[in-house]
Amino acid sequence: MLKKLARHLDLTISFSRPHLNTFSRYLSHSHTKMADDPTTTPSAAAAAAATAEPADLAPPQPLSKSAQKKLIKQQRYEAKKAEKKAEVKEHKMREKERKRKEWDEKLANMSSEEEKLKLIESRKGVRKERMEQRSEEREKKLERLSWAKLHGQNIVIDLEFSHLMTPNELNSLIQQIMYCYAVNNRCTSPGHLWLTGCEGNMGSHLNRIPGFDKWLIEKEKQSYIEALQDQKENLVYLTADAETILDDLDPKKIYIIGGLVDRNRWKGLTMKKAEEQGVQAAKLPIGNYLKMSSSQVLTVNQVVEILLRYLEMKDWKAAFFQVIPQRKRCDTDLGDHDKELEGDGKLENDSCAENQKKMKLSETDSEGSEREVENGENVKDNVSKLREDTDSEASKREIEVDKSEKEDV
Repeated sequence: MLKKLARHLDLTISFSRPHLNTFSRYLSHSHTKMADDPTTTPSAAAAAAATAEPADLAPPQPLSKSAQKKLIKQQRYEAKKAEKKAEVKEHKMREKERKRKEWDEKLANMSSEEEKLKLIESRKGVRKERMEQRSEEREKKLERLSWAKLHGQNIVIDLEFSHLMTPNELNSLIQQIMYCYAVNNRCTSPGHLWLTGCEGNMGSHLNRIPGFDKWLIEKEKQSYIEALQDQKENLVYLTADAETILDDLDPKKIYIIGGLVDRNRWKGLTMKKAEEQGVQAAKLPIGNYLKMSSSQVLTVNQVVEILLRYLEMKDWKAAFFQVIPQRKRCDTDLGDHDKELEGDGKLENDSCAENQKKMKLSETDSEGSEREVENGENVKDNVSKLREDTDSEASKREIEVDKSEKEDV
């Protein structure tokens, strides 16, 4: 029995390393087969994946021609924008340096110290007046906006369409929102602006605006239907696809403008959204006062400005003609404002035409007189030439007569 145990130990000890290597290769091969086999258990597949070597990553797919063109265009735009920004900065630095040099030269040309002190004091006084004026304007603006927050017309800009816009369209919308805020600040009777849906990509773009955190408006990350759910019956979505025409602005109503720049890709989207959410829809009475050259779709800042102008003047026609540019209106259907301007322009043109005619007549008269003078001078020259020719011929004849008389003698 002892002999058998010793023989077994000798066999196990003599088991060589090559045999171990082949055994390990066999195990790895069996693990890969188990991973490929759908009948294997998840634990076996996980063990096989852990022992297997990491596979090579798939190479990135090349961009299409249109994508390459868009990328090149975007890179050119960014480079041009950076270059323009650098030029503006450099121009400001040059102007600042020029003004500083002018000030130093002005002080150097002063003869006495008293004159220098008076000039410095006067400059300080001008700066102080300017700062006081700015502070007064800022206080008045704050008073107007605080009044609008309590009693002003509520205007909401719906910003839940950022996923449907390209980067350039999104930047264009941000510019329009900035215009809306600036126009509202300048109005004598401003409205109470709301921005709803300020999250995600739209929120990051808005936060890049300088001083956006200090804007005196309502900023909501929620949608307007959630932020104003208590006043759903007062919500009115302004869309050009609506059938109801807006005759007047109700102070109790909250008017919603779709924050979408789509180049007419998503037609009827805001109307569909209003119908799905059970919100009233209406459109501005543009067709009652003028004809548009294309569609009645306006930009966000144009709609906001039209509403603000109407709140000031209570006149849709004047608001439309002040805000909507001429290129969007038909030339055949001109308003009274344009007709008056055209009448003034025609009178000016007629007077200019008459003056031009008079100038032309005077020019023709002067030209005629110059021509007459030239003709008179030419006639004098011709007469003198004829006289000279006749005198020369007469002298020649006299010489010939004298020669013939001498020959006769």
